[in-house]
Amino acid sequence: MGVEAGAHAARSRALAVLRIRSRAVAVALLPAAVAVVLLVGGADGRLSGGGWSAARGAVTTVAVVALLCGAGIALVVARARPAVSPTVPVGEKAAPDLYRMVRDLADRLDVPVPSAIALTPDCDSWLEDRTHRAHGRPPRTEGDGPGEAIRGARGIRGRLRAAFRTSGGPGTEDGSRRADAAPVLVIGSPFLWWMRVGELRAVLAPVVAGTGPSAHPDIAAARRFVRGLDAAVAATSAPGRGPLVRAAGAGAGWVARLLLRSCRGHAAEMERGVAAAAAERAQTVDYGVRIVAQEQVGLAYAGWDRLLTRVALPAWRMGRWPSRLDAGVVAALTELSRRDRLAEGFTSRLGERPACDLLEEPGTVDEAASLLAARLFHGGPAEPGPDWAPVAWHEYPEEVVDRKWRADAARLHRVLDALGVHHRPDTSRPDTQGPTLARVLDHLTVPEAERAGHGSPAAGTEDPDPDPGDPPGEGAPGGVPDSALAATEATEVSGAADAADGADGADATDAGDAGDVVDGIEVLQGADVGGNEDEDEDEAGGGSGPAAALAAVLTAEVAREEAAAGPGAAPAAGQQAGPDRDLLEDGMLPLFPLQPPRTGRELLADHVTALVCCAAMDTAGAVPGLDWLDGPTLLLRGKRAADLPPRVRTLVDTGDPGPLRDWLGRSGVRAEKPVRLV
Repeated sequence: MGVEAGAHAARSRALAVLRIRSRAVAVALLPAAVAVVLLVGGADGRLSGGGWSAARGAVTTVAVVALLCGAGIALVVARARPAVSPTVPVGEKAAPDLYRMVRDLADRLDVPVPSAIALTPDCDSWLEDRTHRAHGRPPRTEGDGPGEAIRGARGIRGRLRAAFRTSGGPGTEDGSRRADAAPVLVIGSPFLWWMRVGELRAVLAPVVAGTGPSAHPDIAAARRFVRGLDAAVAATSAPGRGPLVRAAGAGAGWVARLLLRSCRGHAAEMERGVAAAAAERAQTVDYGVRIVAQEQVGLAYAGWDRLLTRVALPAWRMGRWPSRLDAGVVAALTELSRRDRLAEGFTSRLGERPACDLLEEPGTVDEAASLLAARLFHGGPAEPGPDWAPVAWHEYPEEVVDRKWRADAARLHRVLDALGVHHRPDTSRPDTQGPTLARVLDHLTVPEAERAGHGSPAAGTEDPDPDPGDPPGEGAPGGVPDSALAATEATEVSGAADAADGADGADATDAGDAGDVVDGIEVLQGADVGGNEDEDEDEAGGGSGPAAALAAVLTAEVAREEAAAGPGAAPAAGQQAGPDRDLLEDGMLPLFPLQPPRTGRELLADHVTALVCCAAMDTAGAVPGLDWLDGPTLLLRGKRAADLPPRVRTLVDTGDPGPLRDWLGRSGVRAEKPVRLV
């Protein structure tokens, strides 16, 4: 009964959408109909006279203009390419067991079988209509179509090209198959690696059941109309067109927006009805297993998000992309199960058959999905290269963690050089020459009397012992004056402009980079540091005392480097993602940037932590490591140095080096010894 009610509601809403389309066509044809009546009446002499002649001429002119405008708008809507989710296609030859499972599931649900299967680097699954002629040939189920991109293509390059491939134009056979083609089943790739076969089957049941309502002609026509309007709005809003085309597009876009607003409510209710009917139909298949599987969906989403932001993002910033992200999800969630008592029992599932066994070559599919994830979430190149190479998990500590820490440490010392901070080495020991941790400690240290009078928590209302688990910027004393913040913003803007104007910044030497930093330092050094402190300023700055200026210049330097590195390094502010065709244009990537905004204090703390880790590796025998939940980590005597970050934050926030020096002494780290920066 629920299935019938949901399907009936969806069909009624689809008819409402189609009625709006019919009204729009009627409005466009109304002047022509009136003109025909007037012309016929004039021809047989019933509507004769000067007034009727003038009316016929005016109405005929209006009818011609209305027909031309209507035809133009219809052409724009018909030719506009609806957005398609970027995916990795999987042919039947590449996953015969997966296709067999989906086909059996559709038979049990008594619904049409999805026309093809594709994977997306996200924790979600849905049906996607790709029957529009702009999307190329309709997907085939024999396995010699898009799935060959995973088997016989030339490396990742061929696979990703196949993911976005479109054919020149459909032939007669394609046109006959297009109208009856079922939607494509898009599956989140993390599900295949974390879920068991039975769990995946239960999760996909309501998704596959959606092919039943989707096959109804009225619902399919309503969806095509709404997608066409949405694509027309995007097409007419695209920049870089001539004034005449832009003016015509503005009119077509206005009409498309008007129609889209008119049918928005009906389209939303139609989709709710389709979802309700599919969910009701799917209750007959593995309902009990689905309840348990939904817990795994939430867990997989949490692990995937953690893996991307904590583990994959540092590698992407270093020009490396992990080639086994989906396998990393299993390791991350297994580690979570080991640490979290709430997750106990989840690891017992690992003895069952994983869903990735349904693929013939899971490693190849994982590699293609990992590259696509880097493309979407970071904006990396579409093809591997010398500056964009895959990295295996066992290579991650050396290829990513070590290089990241030493690059951050080198940047920190480069900024100190530009600030004119001189190192006072021990003249009796020649081995203390060069970049050292002691130089940074001495510069960031605030005298105890000054901390007590100005920057210490005792002088205000701040927590004297900030919790290291607090969000960034909370519980930290001090602030940054208005003048220093203004200088910081001016430095960031000038740095981004220098990187975008010419290629000189890309080939500049370290001395030239230091000179660029000095341009902003001169403003900071001349700024009045006695301004009023504010909570918002404290969030944007680098703490009190010398940390403020250092964090401000460091922030500008990082912004300049990211702008010079290209669109893959950091998304432009306010940048919006376009349709699927714009994925081939680097300016529109990343579609879903993961890089969170970091304050000056956070940047400074990260760089100081990196320098401490370099000193620990060079003087205390520590090694870089990978924590599946926290990303890069320092292993000291085989154990994670989890107590290091809060001590660095104390130094950056309050200027008190005591806790960090105590940690260095206990760990055997020599702060006065030079560190290797490259």
